[in-house]
Amino acid sequence: MNIEEAVKKEMTGWKPWQIFWMVFANLMILAISIQQKDTWLGIAAAITGTICVILCGMGRVSNYLFGTINVLLYAYMAWKAKYYGDVMLNLLYYFPTNIVGWIAWKKNVNSDTNTVYKKRMTIPQDIALLIISVAGVFGYSYVLKLLGGNLPIVDSMSTVLSVIAQILMIKRFMEQWIIWIAVDVVSVIMWVVALSTEEGSIAMVLMWSVYLANAVIMFVKWLKESKQQTEGVAKA
Repeated sequence: MNIEEAVKKEMTGWKPWQIFWMVFANLMILAISIQQKDTWLGIAAAITGTICVILCGMGRVSNYLFGTINVLLYAYMAWKAKYYGDVMLNLLYYFPTNIVGWIAWKKNVNSDTNTVYKKRMTIPQDIALLIISVAGVFGYSYVLKLLGGNLPIVDSMSTVLSVIAQILMIKRFMEQWIIWIAVDVVSVIMWVVALSTEEGSIAMVLMWSVYLANAVIMFVKWLKESKQQTEGVAKA
């Protein structure tokens, strides 16, 4: 399949609300960021990230392409703001797992819809996930405090929960969106605080705000679709 055919295939099956959400979110970020005289680096990171999470919510494999670009740009922005947990998260974790995710999702695409199949976790898995998340957040916050990072407990929550959510994302579990909601709330707070410094970026605040709204929307979408697909498998 050549590039033209791949793009054409990627553009099929979009619903009106998905097109509106993609256009509205990116135009809003672009307009406000330019009005606030943000850097083009910050704007580029925000837009590629927004495209990534929306495509992810739609179940499109191409989200990993935009995600990889966003990872590199965002890591630099986080380094300047001294959010070292986010720097390590993006360069040492998101970058390689984007490649893993691309391969994993390609193997589980519904050829009729060009989107991936969704799954749901069991109650024992949910309990184990909660225990691991709490232990991880408090343990990593201690490491970040020793490094002299800003807001170590908040930075740790963003980092640890992102690691967990990314794994759930690669595995195509609906529960990823619950974790992403928590990550996005924490990250909005981090970048709002950063606005008071020279390395603050309104584009980053807007990006994470869009991430949060998108996570809520996609949680509802994946909850419904994963239930339908699980019931379909059970009946088969």
